[in-house]
Amino acid sequence: MSDELDQMLRNLHLRPIAEILDEVLALAEQQGLSYRNFLLRLLRPQWQARQDQALAWRIKRARLPEPWSLETFPFDLQTGVDRKLIRSLAELDFIPRAENLVFIGPTGVGKTGLAVGLLLKALQNGYRGRFVRAQDLFDDMYASLADRSTRKLLHELARLDILLIDEMGYLNLRPEQSNTFFKLMEERYHRRPTLITTNLDYDEWHHFLGNRPMVDALLSRLRHRCQTLRIDGPSLRKPQPCPPTSSASFTSTAPCRKPEDAAGPPIATSPRTSSGEGSPSNSSKPPSAWPLYAAFSGPRKPCLCLRSDPSTTSCPSLKSSSTRRLWRRATSTTSTTDSDAS
Repeated sequence: MSDELDQMLRNLHLRPIAEILDEVLALAEQQGLSYRNFLLRLLRPQWQARQDQALAWRIKRARLPEPWSLETFPFDLQTGVDRKLIRSLAELDFIPRAENLVFIGPTGVGKTGLAVGLLLKALQNGYRGRFVRAQDLFDDMYASLADRSTRKLLHELARLDILLIDEMGYLNLRPEQSNTFFKLMEERYHRRPTLITTNLDYDEWHHFLGNRPMVDALLSRLRHRCQTLRIDGPSLRKPQPCPPTSSASFTSTAPCRKPEDAAGPPIATSPRTSSGEGSPSNSSKPPSAWPLYAAFSGPRKPCLCLRSDPSTTSCPSLKSSSTRRLWRRATSTTSTTDSDAS
């Protein structure tokens, strides 16, 4: 392949074709491929690369909290989920019918995981979607009132093929936020589906949305074309005990320390000298390598082997080259300070 042809393909963003062109040309000459098959062999990798890029862009725009999928959902552990129903929903027939899905159940039963799995399945099939937590959604709605961007926000959310609102309930909302949410659901009604996860049943929604007549009108639109999935099963967030830690891991790497030195470095408590310089007496002066305590400070007291020359000690704290450099630096610094003070 000539340099001019390679440059033209790359300028046209046909990099996959440029990478396989020589190979396909050799194969066409060897097997006598027809023009149609030759073009198919060239264009198929390019098409696949574009599909992968578009999927990555849709997933990034969807803002998924985790890459959960229906294939990895623990159906064996969650007995409250109808696997046959979820497989039916995974065919995505509810999207062209603009049919809403509402997952109701206590915390930890997998509502968000199932909803995200369906959203990911829709993204893989070319639909555009968005994951948003209810609190963040209502915060954005309230902030849009200040800069008068509510119409722009509603237009952006209403155009999404599928919208997933997570954790509806236990929210402290203002009337303006509830009214804006009602407008959003009204614009998506009969046009595009909305997925909602909540731990509150429908008759409790007026507790956080406020205006009961407005909530009744909202639920009337939401439940007109809607499948309600009630999950009544065990929690998937059972606390797991931490694995026991072997005591040998501490004793094998812990630096040696004398019992009488466990309290740490001595503190000078002598009164000021007659010279008025306020320096401690020679008996309470810290050893030459004492600044290493600052470098090794932490929940455990460093061993007093740091006072020694690393070449004459067997303490593991002085085995590494970085520790030896710190020891030499602290020794030279302290020696300079002592000479200046004298």
